[in-house]
Amino acid sequence: MSSNVASLPRIPELNRKLLFTAAMLVVYRAGVFVPIPGIDPDQIAKMFEQTRGTIFDILNMFSGGALEQASIFALGVMPYITASIIMSLLVKAFPSLEAMQKEGDAGRRRINQYTRYGTVLICLVQGFMLAVTLERGGVGAATVASAVTDPGLMFKITAVLTLTAGGLFVMWLGEQITENGIGNGVSLLIAASIIASIPGAFWNLSRLVGTGEITVLGVLLIFIFLAFLMGLIVFFERSYRKIPVQYPRRVVGRKVMGGQSSHLPLKTNPSGVIPPIFASSLLIFPATIVTFADFPALRTFSDLVFQNVFVYNLIFAILIIFFAFFYTSIIYDPDDLSDNLRKNGGNIPGIRPGRKTSEYIGNVLGKITFIGAIYVAAVCVLPAFLEREPFNLPFYFGGVSLLIVIGVTLDFMQQIESFLITHSYEGFMKKRGMKEPQRYRF
Repeated sequence: MSSNVASLPRIPELNRKLLFTAAMLVVYRAGVFVPIPGIDPDQIAKMFEQTRGTIFDILNMFSGGALEQASIFALGVMPYITASIIMSLLVKAFPSLEAMQKEGDAGRRRINQYTRYGTVLICLVQGFMLAVTLERGGVGAATVASAVTDPGLMFKITAVLTLTAGGLFVMWLGEQITENGIGNGVSLLIAASIIASIPGAFWNLSRLVGTGEITVLGVLLIFIFLAFLMGLIVFFERSYRKIPVQYPRRVVGRKVMGGQSSHLPLKTNPSGVIPPIFASSLLIFPATIVTFADFPALRTFSDLVFQNVFVYNLIFAILIIFFAFFYTSIIYDPDDLSDNLRKNGGNIPGIRPGRKTSEYIGNVLGKITFIGAIYVAAVCVLPAFLEREPFNLPFYFGGVSLLIVIGVTLDFMQQIESFLITHSYEGFMKKRGMKEPQRYRF
């Protein structure tokens, strides 16, 4: 990889992609500091000081501090992720949508268009709720003076339109990075938001050491645990289960072709960082409605979930495991994998082609998905328990944050390496006047 990285300046196409990705991230971070018109910054700071340790902290983390500053990007990417979850569930529930998705690029474009329509609707709802909350100066007992200089209907209309436009612009930035840059755009935006909060986390940790609320030994334990957690994440994210594949020999003229052995690689965590993102979004969305709208019955349920660490993390872990299996079933179809092997003349040693191969792949995929889901759930919920008695270790770097940042970084580097390998391979073939062999994707 080091030799490939050294060759970056000689690949203009990759340089353009990297510069484009960096430029989009800069635009996103710059927009975080643009406030909604008619906001009083001092009252905003007081309002969010009253809501520390609530659902606002989670929303603020995913928006990269945009919510805390009442920015035009305050909604962040969460409306788009929520719409994607709803659309994925609808695709599985309605055969017509599932058939549309299998139509190829045209079907996927239509599904994406429906997802964008859903994003607009969610942005409008959440934007209105946030505008009402800013006018009230908070929710429930945690209220201060109004954070709006001129409350009224015009402010609500302006705020809703501004927040909706900001949310759609963030969605557009993510799509542009995916299409014209390197990496998954939405995941990179979330990772950039989390990375932006790291300096503040170090500052808070140093402040606690200065005030004597935490000892140097406690800080050392935190960093040891973080190092262990990071190593665990890297180990699982880079682990594969290799299913052996054998290709029979074929005689073409005087040449004997084939007969080689290969393997079908399946990641130990096939769904990557998607399960915690989806689970967080699903927990945040109803909690956001409760927080902004102040329904008594729903508030009681929200308090039960979000003020009880055990209940919250139990539900969170269950949602992570569910989305791990759900997302894996979307991206991997054992029947398609078996069919592709059969078409290309490959077979798994000791397993009959067809239904038996499909069942074998499905069985292996189910086992590794379960292992990956348990690992993701453990990484996401373990730091939350260490923050409580008897440990009392203030983890400003949560398990979800670490998993997203490391997972997105590994995926980003892997895509760069794949681009470099492909570029070097194509250059090698062109230099020797050779034709590129047909590639098969399983």
